[in-house]
Amino acid sequence: MKATRLGAAGLVAALLGTLVTTTPASAAPSAATTTTTTCATDPATPKRQFRAMWISSVVNIDWPSKASQTRPDQVAAQQAEYRELLDLAQRLHHNAVVVQVRPTADALWPSPYEPWSEYLTGVRGQDPGWDPLAFLVEEAHRRNLEFHAWFNPYRVSMPAPGGAGADATQLAPGHPARQHPDWTFAYPPAGVAGSRLYYNPGIPEVREFVQTAMMDAVRRYDIDGVHFDDYFYPYPSGTHQVPDDATFAAYSRGFTNRADWRRDNINLLIQEMNGKIKAAKPWVKFGVSPFGIWRNKAADPLGSDTTGSQSYDIISADTRRWVKQEWIDYVVPQLYWHIGQYPAADYARLVPWWAETVRGTRVQLYIGQADYKSGDPAYGPFWQNPSELSDHLTLNRAHPGVQGNVHFSAVQVRANRLGATDIYAAEHYSRPALVPAMPHLPAKPLLFPVVTEAVRNGDGVRLTWHQPANGAGPFGTATSYAIYRFDGTTPPGRCGTADAAHLVGTVRSTSGDAQSWVDTSAEPGRRYTYQLTALDRSANESPTSPPAFVLR
Repeated sequence: MKATRLGAAGLVAALLGTLVTTTPASAAPSAATTTTTTCATDPATPKRQFRAMWISSVVNIDWPSKASQTRPDQVAAQQAEYRELLDLAQRLHHNAVVVQVRPTADALWPSPYEPWSEYLTGVRGQDPGWDPLAFLVEEAHRRNLEFHAWFNPYRVSMPAPGGAGADATQLAPGHPARQHPDWTFAYPPAGVAGSRLYYNPGIPEVREFVQTAMMDAVRRYDIDGVHFDDYFYPYPSGTHQVPDDATFAAYSRGFTNRADWRRDNINLLIQEMNGKIKAAKPWVKFGVSPFGIWRNKAADPLGSDTTGSQSYDIISADTRRWVKQEWIDYVVPQLYWHIGQYPAADYARLVPWWAETVRGTRVQLYIGQADYKSGDPAYGPFWQNPSELSDHLTLNRAHPGVQGNVHFSAVQVRANRLGATDIYAAEHYSRPALVPAMPHLPAKPLLFPVVTEAVRNGDGVRLTWHQPANGAGPFGTATSYAIYRFDGTTPPGRCGTADAAHLVGTVRSTSGDAQSWVDTSAEPGRRYTYQLTALDRSANESPTSPPAFVLR
């Protein structure tokens, strides 16, 4: 049956009413989201929650597989592997992927600055014959998954024998590190197990170069976010010291304390990178996933009730400052520890510390989850509990500052050891969710979609709609749509879309005026009411559409 249509006069009045009552998304939440402050909602089905998994390319952890490099159909095999990971993300009701595209001062795209990554073909600098990053972004968006491009700023090589180690001559021909050996240092020293090359964060020319190399991808590809992990200065190796005496002498900028100077070097990287991203594409988010402990309270009264390693000291990462200065849009501390009986780094102590840290800022907090530990005897008895990860997500609910989770990593999520993935997905990801909106990013108001048809067919219920004034005049452009379904034909009240209980799907906007989607979960013979909302690039949501009814 076709959807009930508004008369011309009614449509005009409705649209004008939207224009008058809807404030810019950057100034206030949309009408579809303001109800969450007054409506009772189910914490098990949040309307907004960032859900993602890391897809690591370094040493072929997740994608592409090592085996794919020698396949005669290498490109097709790697594309199929990636699609399978995205299908997994969809089944788990994720709404984003974080994909490593610059693992070791190289590129998964045709970069004019750095060589092709060896993890595509097995050969450093070898052209794979296609543009992986363009494919990665397009396929994620096809499934309406945000694509966060994950870059490692300073790591140049991995240890030998698999990597180039400390030998720059083993890097790809023409590699910038070969052309500028003074830009790098080996740590730990050459000849020591685990030695590898790093760009020197203390050299201003290096900092400018790595930003330029990363910004090439930001400018050329339709990514949704830029993502750094926890690698800045190298993690300590024994008693070996980072060899930057000459650098400190040449570029101290007035600092007399080397530890403060190193932290400032990383602060400058973060602050400058954020500025460059926002100048090029204001809607692109910038996030960092740091080591889970900033400082222990024994070292700093502002620190957490922990006794483990401190990122502030060991890798010169002043992560708390990045949050307080709002140099980043989101932070994903890697809280890779279990709940309870671990005073060095108890998950139950660190979550409230991070929630308090972001409070009063516009920085969103997502938690990095250690799926790789689940079911692995090497990590002790707590990780033999199939519900450990689900318990983490339950604990998060007690802290409203926590707005999502990112799981490390994709192959571990897929492995589902002990059934842990199934458990947390059933208990916490049973419904789709929208990514959290970021009101500080620029946006324009959206009108509600107009449903033109809701008809049952052999596959379910097909909805067709269009987006009025899409991108015209003062109105924003719809990037995606949320579809809500209610049993029966009584229009839902204003609380109907307050959580995800009735959210049956989201879909990416396609070219052209007419949009459509098929609800394959609709049961034959049942009556339904559908309402749609439009979402812009930053997930700001429009008012809900007038209801569309399916009567048979």
